[in-house]
Amino acid sequence: MDQLAAMRAFIRVVEAGTFTSAAESLRMPKPTVTKLIQSLETHVSAKLLNRTTRRVTVTPDGAAYYERALRLITELEELDGSMAMSRLNPKGRLRVDVGTSLAILVIIPALASFYERYPEIQIDLGVTDRPVDLVGENVDCVIRGGNLSDQSLIARRIAEMNFITCASPSYLQKHGEPQHPSDLKNGHHVVNFFHPRSGKPLPPDFVLDNQRVEIDANYQIAVNDSLAYVTAGVEGLGIVQAPFFMLHQELQSGRLVQILKGWKSEPISIYVVYPPNRHLSNKLRVFVDWVADLFASHSLLRVS
Repeated sequence: MDQLAAMRAFIRVVEAGTFTSAAESLRMPKPTVTKLIQSLETHVSAKLLNRTTRRVTVTPDGAAYYERALRLITELEELDGSMAMSRLNPKGRLRVDVGTSLAILVIIPALASFYERYPEIQIDLGVTDRPVDLVGENVDCVIRGGNLSDQSLIARRIAEMNFITCASPSYLQKHGEPQHPSDLKNGHHVVNFFHPRSGKPLPPDFVLDNQRVEIDANYQIAVNDSLAYVTAGVEGLGIVQAPFFMLHQELQSGRLVQILKGWKSEPISIYVVYPPNRHLSNKLRVFVDWVADLFASHSLLRVS
């Protein structure tokens, strides 16, 4: 028995006074309404209605059941209505963590368009390149590049970062332009980037004929922040290898020059990651969808 359907049928019969009128208002066949009421009476082990040839009246048990059932159905309909409004106009606070360069160059410049659609969502935006414990730090989602270490999390791939290798004009004037990745070991140095948590260096890598080569080059400075990394390259402190979207403005302005153009680097996927939850909040769902659309349409970030 569909108890909710039976309760709604019972309420309509009580209010309409006849099975025929109730069936018409519910747009059900009269036998269906009759069967629902019979099933409900069997379920509650009580007679709820007195039937006559002309009219239906409510028993004392039926009157008590009607008051409670009407209250429950009303509350349920109000709940359904509030959820529908929430879907149309989600509201509340979201805690989001984003890497520094993605936050400054991609997310924040586009947030005005998000708030045009969802003005009642508040975003607490953590801007950091360090790993984040979503559950332990009560973060709703993170946007990160690279391999995912926690397979229990839900990850949606939204873009791909393509890397290029660059140096500043002042660096090239002083050291010359390398013609082969192996030249980075001789007479050249890189800006080194090390993992924010482990401290492990992430050396530049190059791909040729599907073979990946890492270069253990010399360095004078190492950093663990993406914007600091680009700044060090602009200031001539070494060769840098970074995602194209991070270097685009510097290349356009001439503050960096692309080198080793014939060599590629392995791209890295970008994911929006959130804890597993079958009841994903609507405010998080609309943010995740918005981020996915933003990255899909971004001219410097493409999913291959």
